[in-house]
Amino acid sequence: MSAIQNTDPEIYRSIELEKKRQAEGIELIPSENYTSEAVMEACGSILTNKYSEGYPGKRYYGGQENIDVIETIAIDRAKELFGVEHVNVQPYSGSPANTAVYFALLEFGDTVMGLKLDHGGHITHGLPIAFSGKAYNFVQYEVDIETGKIDMEEVRKMALEHKPKLMVAGFTAYPRDIEWKKFKEIADEVGAITMADISHTAGLIAGGALESPAPYFDVITTTTHKTLRGPRGAMIMCKKEFAKAIDRAVFPGLQGGPHEHAIAGKAIAFLEALKPEFKDYAEQIKKNAHHLAEELKKREFKLVSDGTDTHLILADLTSKGVTGKEAQQALDEVGITLNKNTVPGDPRSPMDPSGIRLGTPAVTTRGMKEAEMEKVADWIDRVIADHANPENLATIKEEVKEMCLTFPVPGIKV
Repeated sequence: MSAIQNTDPEIYRSIELEKKRQAEGIELIPSENYTSEAVMEACGSILTNKYSEGYPGKRYYGGQENIDVIETIAIDRAKELFGVEHVNVQPYSGSPANTAVYFALLEFGDTVMGLKLDHGGHITHGLPIAFSGKAYNFVQYEVDIETGKIDMEEVRKMALEHKPKLMVAGFTAYPRDIEWKKFKEIADEVGAITMADISHTAGLIAGGALESPAPYFDVITTTTHKTLRGPRGAMIMCKKEFAKAIDRAVFPGLQGGPHEHAIAGKAIAFLEALKPEFKDYAEQIKKNAHHLAEELKKREFKLVSDGTDTHLILADLTSKGVTGKEAQQALDEVGITLNKNTVPGDPRSPMDPSGIRLGTPAVTTRGMKEAEMEKVADWIDRVIADHANPENLATIKEEVKEMCLTFPVPGIKV
């Protein structure tokens, strides 16, 4: 990174400090992960210099012979990885990908069903103050407060009542697997198009650790980072009958030139995910999450839905006498990163909620397994039990650092 160091020492210093933070700390935010060095090289390559509006073979600018090859490879690998008919790899991020699906398949004001934000859904699944909630008539289903799980019979009742044009299944803070087939059956009953947002679980699905919605759903959106371990970005997969509308919505409907450096990174990540060892990685994410959940329960943490089927855990800290914000800040002090999060029926503000959200994709990438999850659970418990004691936090911080330095982060040499 000598060029950055020589050109902009301030930015260089911040990057170096971030390297240190990542290397010496534990990343438990379930939407974060570490890419391979190959993916990072692609994202920092000369491909960032090239404009390429349009699609392979149908560009508006010249000089596309190499770009078309790269984007076509990314598309073909994604099709193989997820077993889908059509893929658009150009969306810049998850929210634009979801917006593109709505723009392609709906008219403003159409009725859509999605999971409510404080019950585990995403802002693009109909939050009233977000674009999705303002542009469309979102009817939002919830989880059962007692079980913490989606009640599919309630979803069916809502669908029969509201007759949505589109049904969205997926989550950002729901720890259980999705019943794709049941969603499809309900959608067929009311004549709705189905959209699966697998941004959080794409890597688990690609690795065979979770069931895929591909056999059932019309459209699938996902980010390409998180459990898929690629670059920041997204893609849309769909049946051929929706391909033309989806592509037109992405470009020229909502975006200009695609980021081909990121698309090259996506192609590399898809190749990595097609390798046999990725299946072991996906399965270990689940094992680590389950073990961490069980260890937290032993320490009397209340978990939403009493556990997890995926990579993600949601804990209600009300009985611990701390808020999610207080827990997040205290854990930051010792080098354990997670995020404050609302829990279903949360009486507190989203900026200072009752819960925390944590997951295991990043720690699994570093090679941590069940034994390390026990240590992580113990540290979380000790921090929250005595979060106002600087000596306690300082002691735990050194313990965390000592363990983390034995598990290198890809691309960071300590």
